[in-house]
Amino acid sequence: MGFRENLKDELKYQDIRVKELADRTGISKRAIDHYLAEKYTEPTAETAVKIAKELGVSVEYLVTGKNSDIPDTIKPEIVNLIRDINHLPNKDIDFLKEMVRRFTLSVDKA
Repeated sequence: MGFRENLKDELKYQDIRVKELADRTGISKRAIDHYLAEKYTEPTAETAVKIAKELGVSVEYLVTGKNSDIPDTIKPEIVNLIRDINHLPNKDIDFLKEMVRRFTLSVDKA
């Protein structure tokens, strides 16, 4: 998959509309619509960086669908879970950390 497909998937995954991304990046909605169109051109590096930064992903991920910072041994569903957790408020993250700690303790005793 290329930039177009990965951007489209990421917008859907994060439930972000094109207009919202345009407002948050300062990139015109028309330009973003163009990147998502069937016949499109790749954005400039500067534009790709703005989009990636706003979405909280790497440019590499938008271009290739892969992230070299994440080992291949980590399952995609775990990566998505981490991304979901990363969007939670700190109090919810603390709660999840405590749940995982308790679960780990119970598994260790078994």
